[in-house]
Amino acid sequence: MDVIGRYRLQDQIGAGAFATVWRGYDDDLDVDVAVKILADNWASRADVRERFLSEARLMRKIASDRVVRVFDLGRLPDGRPYFVMDYVGGGTLGDLLRQGTLDPVDALWWGADLARAVAALHHEGVVHRDVTPANLLLRENVGIESGGGTHRIVLADLGLAKRAAEASGLTQAVGTPSYMAPEQGRGDGGFDERADIYAIGAVTYALLTGHPPYAVSSIPDVLNRDPDLLPGSLQPLLHDAVGDLDDIFARALAYNPTDRFDRAELLAERLEAEAYRLEQEAPLRAQERTSITDDEVSTTVATNPPVRRRRRRAWLWFAATLPVVFAAAGVGGWYLFGQ
Repeated sequence: MDVIGRYRLQDQIGAGAFATVWRGYDDDLDVDVAVKILADNWASRADVRERFLSEARLMRKIASDRVVRVFDLGRLPDGRPYFVMDYVGGGTLGDLLRQGTLDPVDALWWGADLARAVAALHHEGVVHRDVTPANLLLRENVGIESGGGTHRIVLADLGLAKRAAEASGLTQAVGTPSYMAPEQGRGDGGFDERADIYAIGAVTYALLTGHPPYAVSSIPDVLNRDPDLLPGSLQPLLHDAVGDLDDIFARALAYNPTDRFDRAELLAERLEAEAYRLEQEAPLRAQERTSITDDEVSTTVATNPPVRRRRRRAWLWFAATLPVVFAAAGVGGWYLFGQ
């Protein structure tokens, strides 16, 4: 299969249970494109074909540069449908995660950018239902400089996405367990946009730590999770720089959706504030970690000496005044010094 319609297929860039995605080229428009084709083993299923085409229609209707745009669809000679999208060539957030944990500031900026992207989807009345690192594309040469360079997160794979009004009536548990909200795992239709907010929290937590917040790999794992279990503290990673992050993730990943952030924008604002705080504090913390030699040689800024240097100065002051203290107060000076 080399040509579909006017599109020349070049290489496969993705594959799932229901479809494959190819990078192609549109000779007429002189641009790279992405072509999503229904897998041949599902060609005879009318319900699967309709769901595939519903994804294309939904993506076409969403007027946001935060969602991959569909601009053409058609059928192969064997009847399988395909649709053509903008090609987003910066890889995925999953690719970044496989390279190892990110710098905490970058991870938080990415999380905030993700929350902004999902908020754009929610503004269109759509719940994604499968926010995972593999479904988050990175568009190059746009975005905020401090948010992971010059990339921006773009949502893709809306195969499970539904209008919010429809999502509340769904009765099938679908999604990726590691990033799935508990109410979504129950499959009773009782979920809304806050299920996506849970997923944003789970993805951002994984960017910070290298793993999802809870050790779940199946729907039963999601259902059997202890409702009182909180995500692991970030204190071992960030030490005294953890700030409000543990509270933010406890809220975003709350078992009960009523305890979560009501809107994705609110989570974005909190993550942005923490990223900015860490950026501002980083030089001071690096300064405090600067070692001091026995000769009192230090690279710290004199106007804001780190804790270790202040303690050294206190020691020298006590040493200089110790004879006077003993002379004036006898044994009482020892207790003063010991404090």
